Amino acid sequence: MLGDVLLIKEIHKEAARVIKKRIIADLKEKDRRYRYIVAISGESGSGKSELAHTLGTFLKEDRIRVKVIHTDDYYKVQPLLRTEWRRTKGFDKIGINEYDWVKIRKTIRDYKEGQECMMPCIDVIPEQVDKLITDFEKIDLLVIDGLYAIKTDDLDLRVFIDLTYQETKISQIERLKETYNKERMAVLEREHINVKSLKPLADLIVNKSYKVVEPDDNNNNNNGQNGFSI
Repeated sequence: MLGDVLLIKEIHKEAARVIKKRIIADLKEKDRRYRYIVAISGESGSGKSELAHTLGTFLKEDRIRVKVIHTDDYYKVQPLLRTEWRRTKGFDKIGINEYDWVKIRKTIRDYKEGQECMMPCIDVIPEQVDKLITDFEKIDLLVIDGLYAIKTDDLDLRVFIDLTYQETKISQIERLKETYNKERMAVLEREHINVKSLKPLADLIVNKSYKVVEPDDNNNNNNGQNGFSI
């Protein structure tokens, strides 16, 4: 997204360092030309974009060229029309099917094949969808972030941030991405239900203390309240 506000904190850096170690270990088992994909999911304000950006920056230190894409750029309905569309169709329509999965799959295919790709890119200030051309031949690793990103096919590592929209309210307000009103709360509640259902898909979980843990560790540790880094 163009014009998005990132609030990168030490917790994002610490989590990114742990995830980077996992990726580096995985890559050692792959062919040198293997095209690895990481996905990061979580609710609004949970730090998906901050974590993705930081992870890409840290991998760059190891001369791994990373491209971060945001699945929120792939909504079927453009930002200026989305609120009215939801009012008309009903808030029960909010969910994974709002994304254009055909375009998402094409982007991943172009990355896997090392081709040039034209992708949608939302400019958050005018709320319009622009087009971004990327040459994936020059990219070594893809990071995908978004509410439902870990539902994507052909992933090597799925990361789930286990924080709810109620717990990230301050972060949402600080980023000023959307007006915080009763209607927005209804959207967040619906997204909460849908995103929570994806947690079982995760290979790694960023728990409520923002520590990266294995799924079993998270379940055995009171939902990660006192988690530890792997």
